[in-house]
Amino acid sequence: MVTYAKDEMVGITELGKSLGNYLDKVTSHTLEKLTIIRRNKPEAVIVPIEEYERMKKSADILEDIEIAKIINKRVIERDTPVKYISMDDMENYFKSRGL
Repeated sequence: MVTYAKDEMVGITELGKSLGNYLDKVTSHTLEKLTIIRRNKPEAVIVPIEEYERMKKSADILEDIEIAKIINKRVIERDTPVKYISMDDMENYFKSRGL
């Protein structure tokens, strides 16, 4: 579970008044993250762009791993042989269906 320090939390009204100020704190790494509070609940988090890009890359890698596991289970570990089709046959298949 992610924890939030008191100085890393801001109400949405206060954020609206001082967005530039808070953005400066996040981009300068004075704050690791800024949690936006609405109705006494965390609603969103502002992080530096580098951190967001790192998180996105990590999520993409995890998604690729999951896809590889599915392929392995459905294709490589099958008891019956897999029928492969050529790219031309696939294009013709989609064209015949108007795709």
